[in-house]
Amino acid sequence: MATKNSKKPTKTKKPTAKKVTKVQKKPVKKPAAKKPVKPVKKAAAAKKAPKKAGVSASPSDFSAFLKNFQAYRTKKSEKYMNKNQQKHFLGMLTAWKEALIEEQEKTEQLIQQDQSNFPDSLDRAAKEEEFMLELRKRERERKLIAKIDLSLKDLEDNLYGYCESCGVEIGIKRLEARPTATKCIDCKTVDEIKEKQQFG
Repeated sequence: MATKNSKKPTKTKKPTAKKVTKVQKKPVKKPAAKKPVKPVKKAAAAKKAPKKAGVSASPSDFSAFLKNFQAYRTKKSEKYMNKNQQKHFLGMLTAWKEALIEEQEKTEQLIQQDQSNFPDSLDRAAKEEEFMLELRKRERERKLIAKIDLSLKDLEDNLYGYCESCGVEIGIKRLEARPTATKCIDCKTVDEIKEKQQFG
């Protein structure tokens, strides 16, 4: 009788010890599975970010649009405004003009397509305000196109790159920063000082 009772408690203790070991293994596996998933998401987000930044460059902002072009490397022996330099600026001006015209055509199509009647007056007013801001932007771009046309005409007449008032070389770096520039830095600063004195 005493031997039978002593065997029973030993059998009940063994399964309880196995259950404790199984419970301890489960929490160890969960954090190990989560760790490799996080760096994959960050890498995917980092790849998508530069693509969006490249698309947002608008032609009205020339500093952003200029990144598409390589800067002209001048040689010591070459003359100012030779054929290579003229080709460089001709390509830059024509590409800028084409991009501005494309933007204007896009806005015209948007206005023509989006003629939906809004039941709410606030929604209608907000949409009209958006169109007004877009049209103002396009008006500025239209003036820019006129300046580009004048610069292209100056290139044909071999007058591009020289100051209108004093005839001095404007400089390649200044022209690359602002291709529609018609005056050198000295003459432009004098004009700005005169404007401040007249209009305050």
